[in-house]
Amino acid sequence: MKSCPTCNQTFTDPNLSFCIDDGTPLVPVAVTEDEVTVVSPSGGHESVPRTEVHKPRDWQAPDYQPPGFQHATAAPSSKKKWPWVVGLLALLVIGVIGIGIAGAILLPKMMRAASNKNSSNSNVRRSGNPDSNRASDAPLSPSENTGTPVGDDDATPPPTDKDVVLAALTDLEHEWTVANINADKQKLNRILADDYVGISDGKNQGKAEYLRTIERDTTIQKWDFEDLKVNLMGDRATLDGVLRLQLSDQEAAFRFTDKFVWRGGRWQAVGSDVSRIK
Repeated sequence: MKSCPTCNQTFTDPNLSFCIDDGTPLVPVAVTEDEVTVVSPSGGHESVPRTEVHKPRDWQAPDYQPPGFQHATAAPSSKKKWPWVVGLLALLVIGVIGIGIAGAILLPKMMRAASNKNSSNSNVRRSGNPDSNRASDAPLSPSENTGTPVGDDDATPPPTDKDVVLAALTDLEHEWTVANINADKQKLNRILADDYVGISDGKNQGKAEYLRTIERDTTIQKWDFEDLKVNLMGDRATLDGVLRLQLSDQEAAFRFTDKFVWRGGRWQAVGSDVSRIK
């Protein structure tokens, strides 16, 4: 026998588990000695006995809760770590970008400084002076020009006196050196022939590259020429000698051979071979 704790109805069907009126789960009820069977006679025929069940007075039905009902419990919140990971990655990326920018700015400056310090090996390697054994104290003005400009269409024949050619070429070497120190590309463009090819430390360099890479150098304080010799063959001349440079922090000596050709009434450099004396 089962009873509904909500409406207190009693059910004898053992297959019922829920109240048919309100759906409350049924609870079993034990049969006690208080059960009373009432028989009502009617016309001499036996009536069907009716059983009345009395529940203990101190019994209380539990509060009804719908099937499957559970109190919601808040799941423990886990500490989110992904914002920290993203922040660390962002800082790492910013650091790498900063290092890259610093390298891009500082590296060219360092390379230019090293190039200027060693420029005596390539750009500043020539000087000229009428007195080949006297140190040159000539001013380094970009506009300085020791010779008189002559048109390229001048048909003046080349000089044949070696002493005259030696003096002219030493003047041209001086002008060449001043133009190198001041990176005077206009003057260098006039001194160098279009087919000029220079060799420095075993590397070839044409006129276009020469003019493109030339940079001003203020480390040269003075220079001396030694053992200048000229070899004259018609409209071509070769000048050999030793150049000693006094730099701000060291001295350097170079052996050079410069080649010239007479064109348009003037000497133009068509080749140069320089090697440092160790």
